[in-house]
Parts: sequence; structure tokens; C-alpha cells
Amino acid sequence: MGNMTKTTGKMTLTINPEIYSQLLSKYQPRIIKTEAENDKFLEIVEELLSRPSITPEEDTLLELFVKLIEDFEEKHYQLNTSTPHSRLLHLMEARGLSEADLVAILGSSEIVAKVINSELEITPEQAKALGEFFHVDASLFILD
Repeated sequence: MGNMTKTTGKMTLTINPEIYSQLLSKYQPRIIKTEAENDKFLEIVEELLSRPSITPEEDTLLELFVKLIEDFEEKHYQLNTSTPHSRLLHLMEARGLSEADLVAILGSSEIVAKVINSELEITPEQAKALGEFFHVDASLFILD
């Protein structure tokens, strides 16, 4: 078997297919489907990164693990997901409103405080009233 070459932005690395094959066999990278697999692969990445130097074969394997982890985390950890609570807080902040400004809409300062502190879910009736107040769709305030 001949050597494979890998071109990076700066240089071309020659990797030994037999060594790379041994690494693949040892670590068995695959599409990540569970948290446990993700954690295991993160440990492998950390271990490879902690070495003073790594071989071209290990670097290629590291790249593969990083890609697999990124794909899993992008699919399972959507950082930009918002909640009815966070949407309400955002709208209040954007308009410079305080809890007192919502008392007439939600019914009492106790209810407003509980909604603001995520202790109480927004009811469909409250969502409708908030939607009208903020001039947005009421569904923004309802949990999917």
C-alpha cells in the first residue's frame, strides 16, 4: 500500500496508511448517536491535543473526531433555541418595560413575577394578551 497525502492550508502531510489503519481500528470513529459516545470521543480529542506532538496520522484522526463531534453537537445542542420565557424577557428589554408594566396584562404582580422567574408557564389566554400587547403572534409565548 502506498502513502496517502493530505493537503492542509500550509503543507502536504504524508500519512502512512498502515499506521492510520491501526489508529482507526484502535479508536473506531463513527457517526455519534449518543451522549456517551460523544463524551468518549471528546476524551480522545482531549488526549490527542494534550500530547506534546502528534503524528500526521493522529492529526488526521483528530480532524475526523472533531468533525464527528461538531456534527453531533450541531444537531443535538441548538444554542439559539429560544423559549416563551426568553422571548418575553427579550421583548420587555427591547421596549424598556418592567414587571409592573405587565400586571394589567397577566393579572397580578405575583403572576408576573412567577412568569418572569420561569415558575409559571404562560397560559393560552395570557399568550393571546401578550401577543396583542407586543403586536406579535401569540404562539411565541406558548411552549412548543
